[in-house]
Amino acid sequence: MSKYVIGVDYGTLSGRAVLVNAKSGEEIASAVYEYPHAVMEKALPTGEKLGHDWALQHPQDYVDVLTVTIPEVMKASGISAEDVIGIGTDFTACTVLPVKKDGTPLCMLAEFEHNPHAYVKLWKHHAAQDKANALNEIAEKRGEKWLKNYGGKISSEWAFPKLWQVLDEAPEVYAAMDAWVEAADWIVWQLCGTETRNSCCAGYKAMYNKTTGYPSKDFFRALDSRLEFVIEEKLSCPVTPLGNRAGGLTPEMAKRLGIKAGTAVSIGNVDAHVCVPAVGIDGPGKMLAIIGTSTCHMMMGREEKQVPGMCGVVEDGIMPGFAGYEAGQSCVGDHFAWLVNNACPPEYYDEAKKKGLSVHQLLTEKAEKLRPGQSGLLALDWWNGNRSVLVDVDLTGMMLGMTLQTTAEEMYRALIEATAYGTRMIIENYRENGVNVEEFFASGGISQKNPMAMQIYADVLGMPVKIAGSAQGPALGSAIFASVAAGAKEGGYDSVFKAARVMGKVKDLVYRPIDENVKIYDKLFREYRTLHDYFGRGENDVMKLLKRIKAENA
Repeated sequence: MSKYVIGVDYGTLSGRAVLVNAKSGEEIASAVYEYPHAVMEKALPTGEKLGHDWALQHPQDYVDVLTVTIPEVMKASGISAEDVIGIGTDFTACTVLPVKKDGTPLCMLAEFEHNPHAYVKLWKHHAAQDKANALNEIAEKRGEKWLKNYGGKISSEWAFPKLWQVLDEAPEVYAAMDAWVEAADWIVWQLCGTETRNSCCAGYKAMYNKTTGYPSKDFFRALDSRLEFVIEEKLSCPVTPLGNRAGGLTPEMAKRLGIKAGTAVSIGNVDAHVCVPAVGIDGPGKMLAIIGTSTCHMMMGREEKQVPGMCGVVEDGIMPGFAGYEAGQSCVGDHFAWLVNNACPPEYYDEAKKKGLSVHQLLTEKAEKLRPGQSGLLALDWWNGNRSVLVDVDLTGMMLGMTLQTTAEEMYRALIEATAYGTRMIIENYRENGVNVEEFFASGGISQKNPMAMQIYADVLGMPVKIAGSAQGPALGSAIFASVAAGAKEGGYDSVFKAARVMGKVKDLVYRPIDENVKIYDKLFREYRTLHDYFGRGENDVMKLLKRIKAENA
């Protein structure tokens, strides 16, 4: 009798569940649930206005993903609940929330529902940049050795800048919380009734090291005397390695999901990291880019090397026995959407409607007729700041070469090219610092839907691009870890490597570099790199000046 596992992937705007055959990796059924509250960037549901660079979510949406999608996949598949052996989840990170000791989010308490700091701070909440700047300055002055494991800078997206912002701006929320929890761990808590802290989020987003633990009390006191005992007071839950069993599904949640109580629940994971086994990667030198609203670049190595500007290197951070490397780009699909929503003529909408296409599809159709370099445009992909290798959210987007003849499709293609250049910067930075990138894989919605974009990536990188075999890479990855949490005796696996080799997959389709395109993009990339360093490394801080002037005159 076949056994099945469920992977649940929490993205920026929706959550999705996939039911997978544990022995073949076949995806039996899937379902998606859009978050009713979406991303709160302007105001709370109660009407309170939010400041600049805020990005919040409501935790009830996360529970609703479970109670809607899992019953849907069970009904659609006709699979018996007795044959489901595990549930795994993954989340965007760092996405964090303050909770009471029983796991209740503060925003769900009447006394805090009007306080923005009581809600989930989404990964792209950048309003704590001043705290990140101060943290980095203090860590560098103190000679904190762990800082180099994160490329020399901690991002405002991470756990402690966000927590410090809460302490500074809403001390009542800080005092009331019993724990500062990654959403990846909170949703596992809702499933199995046990608080856990996964090693992936802790390592990459909370400055935790498997050997040395968190930074010292002295460091946190140097940040703010009130933070001296922050680990004991707000992050005291022990860290658990990936692939472990967090617990069994509670009877209450089992009833709501239509799954048997006690079903294995795996330790939480991050959406990008969990994708690696989903494409069958089981060793070093193979980079996976999960390309969506943003992009994460995941890779494993045999040893930890400190690479400037990377997001982190964490022992066992992706799969056991390897150093897991992470880099990323904060804005990819997001700025394609920006162009469609803000810089696309009305007649394009009319044409798309007549052809039965989305505006994205129409722009792609027009842009793929252009040759490399034909637009005369060169863009910097910083519409949402730079995550790697500059680690600076105060950088902004730029497009060079605009004329009165510039078209929307030329701009669209230039933005796609810019994201490919940004990925090449990351790869070259790794190679320059002793971490070799030998193969390139792509996952995420754009890799599945936009062949033109993937050919551009192959041409810009000068490398073949292999495509994930599943349109739901993170959900499949979570299902793989669910099979490991269940174990071989229950019909799963005792090793994530064994599970990845069976359940992971790539398509037969490979995008290969076209020599004449590579030569043109090599020229353009040299100019991209010049602009990247000129605006991003301090020679000209006009982007930051403009942001300051904007804030002063808002």
